[in-house]
Amino acid sequence: MAPSGSLSSAEAVALPKVLLHDHLDGGLRPSTVIELADEIGWTLPSTDVDELQAWFTSGADTDDLMQYLATFEHTCAVMQRADHLERVAAEAVADLAADGCVYAEIRFAPEQHQAQGLALDEVVEAVTAGLRRGESESGSSIVVNTILCAMRTDVRSLEIAQLVDRMRAWDDKVVAFDLAGAETGFPPSLHAEALAFARRTQQNITIHASEPPDLELISEALEYGAHRIGHGVRLQADIEFSPDGSIDTATGLGPLARYVLDHQVHLEMAPTCHVHVGAVESIAAHPLVAMLRAGFSVGINTDNRLMSGVMPSSEFAVVAAEHDLTAAEARQLNINAIDAAFCPIEQRRTIAGLCLAGT
Repeated sequence: MAPSGSLSSAEAVALPKVLLHDHLDGGLRPSTVIELADEIGWTLPSTDVDELQAWFTSGADTDDLMQYLATFEHTCAVMQRADHLERVAAEAVADLAADGCVYAEIRFAPEQHQAQGLALDEVVEAVTAGLRRGESESGSSIVVNTILCAMRTDVRSLEIAQLVDRMRAWDDKVVAFDLAGAETGFPPSLHAEALAFARRTQQNITIHASEPPDLELISEALEYGAHRIGHGVRLQADIEFSPDGSIDTATGLGPLARYVLDHQVHLEMAPTCHVHVGAVESIAAHPLVAMLRAGFSVGINTDNRLMSGVMPSSEFAVVAAEHDLTAAEARQLNINAIDAAFCPIEQRRTIAGLCLAGT
């Protein structure tokens, strides 16, 4: 049972939620993976829905980001055709709508979906068509946009930044540029040209920063123009926590943490994922709620729903159970997220109204 006063599981589902960090290739339905794999002749670890879900989650729960990333071989394999990409995107919208999301930004790396000859533009067009279909079929007011990721271990980041600039000119579903993939040894500075282009063309930028060397990656993400930080949980290394787990902002912040707080740089946190990759020991040890209460702009995200076996509501519920998160605090997390979203401000204000009105 959740502690007295905290958000219940039922309230977590009913809560109008905003999701800013969710990977398309990390959120497939296990049944869809099985069906599409059979269609293309791809061999999976199991063709039983429950067993396959367990396989993905066990692969993610290793405290090893590289092993976590290795599970994507199977999801990417079934996302190489336009019809498959559209289906996966539409189902993602349906699943998030059913879980009470009112706004989401789903990200993916177009370069990962060209094995069957699709052009980058065709990959993006298939995904945004799926997002629109999912919105239309959901029966709800959910809005879902997309962020295009460049793989930081590859050399195509400028090409992807140019793709964002080209696609957004006629497709308003494309809202931002991201650097994703393995981070340690692949800092933003390796992609300085792409990030300079993104800044010069006034693109929205978010950059993953969740691995060692901890503060250095977060600091460099800001240096190269990130408006938001993907994860950012390792900022805790620049924070002194009181014995009760709280934060005294007058005395407990290093210079980077102070900058992030003062400038309200939004941190796209995904608690279960952070446990799975070893960034924190447990949900109970996660700094998200202490940072929220200290005034940081933080939000709750899923990262990869399939791999971590989570949904937005389950993340809110597990955080509430461990940290006595109240309904008002849960609403504030969603207000933080929509304030930092990459959709037009008029739309942000409308969705903020939905979040404030929700239970």
